[in-house]
Amino acid sequence: MASTLHVLLYYPARLPVDGYGGSERVVTWLARGLAERGVTVSLVAYPGTSVAEARLIPIDPAVAERPGGVDLTPLLPPGVDVVHAHVPVRALHADVPFLWTFHGNAQPGRTLPSTAVGLSANHATRHGLSRWVHNGLDPADYTFQPGSAGRDLFLGRLHRAKGWRWAVNGARRAGRPITVAGGWRPSLRRGVRFVGSVGGNRKRQLLADAACLWMPAQWDEPFGLTTIEAMVSGTPVLGTRRGALPEIITPESGAMGDTLDELVALRPGLDKLNREAVRQHVLDHFTHRTMAERYVDLYVKLIGGE
Repeated sequence: MASTLHVLLYYPARLPVDGYGGSERVVTWLARGLAERGVTVSLVAYPGTSVAEARLIPIDPAVAERPGGVDLTPLLPPGVDVVHAHVPVRALHADVPFLWTFHGNAQPGRTLPSTAVGLSANHATRHGLSRWVHNGLDPADYTFQPGSAGRDLFLGRLHRAKGWRWAVNGARRAGRPITVAGGWRPSLRRGVRFVGSVGGNRKRQLLADAACLWMPAQWDEPFGLTTIEAMVSGTPVLGTRRGALPEIITPESGAMGDTLDELVALRPGLDKLNREAVRQHVLDHFTHRTMAERYVDLYVKLIGGE
């Protein structure tokens, strides 16, 4: 089936992105993984998009941003077998199987449509979804380093939900210098280096250099892409047991705790982990190829009427 399958992906942005944009990177990697499996990939995205593995069908941003979502029906190429959106769209007026990967957390009381796919088992359970697929990345886009530069790292939005204050306070209590990469400059104390928003080579190097990535999430992470970005770079992850993180972090790739005291106590043990084994955890479970394989299984079931 995969060798003759034609999938249309939809994401209203200019792809690929170099800076912040987790969902954007996932869509690019999915296109790459599908193409490597012999799937024909069409991509509806903004003009200027350049994803070598997909045929671009440009959409005017003004059209894509209309309230209620876009109707993709007029943009469907001949012979498309499945439409796979990564943002909400209007119902298709075509007899083509459709699914939508939900990349966020819904407001309490919101019911998602049956076409929605979660990012993890926890994400799906919390939103009443019957299907989920873990995100995956292309390891070739990251730098692996067998040793670290000695500093811990927090990488993400400087928002309470992401737990950046826990990361800073925890690193201080553990006697660890930490680099904070995020969207605005907070007031920081000695031992904390702030580098602002990062992307591209700067981000890759920070991930590879880090001794540990702090991921003390204070909300239920739908997936937590930064965790596998760190791991594929050889950097272990110290996180809370929130959302999907227990599905991603293992004793071989990091540690988890429920309180700041627990995280501080666990931090020294991460220096004993084998960075090659940390990376291997991603290669075994969270690559773009694995993600594409899982989605192809869903596509085939949809085409078969399930």
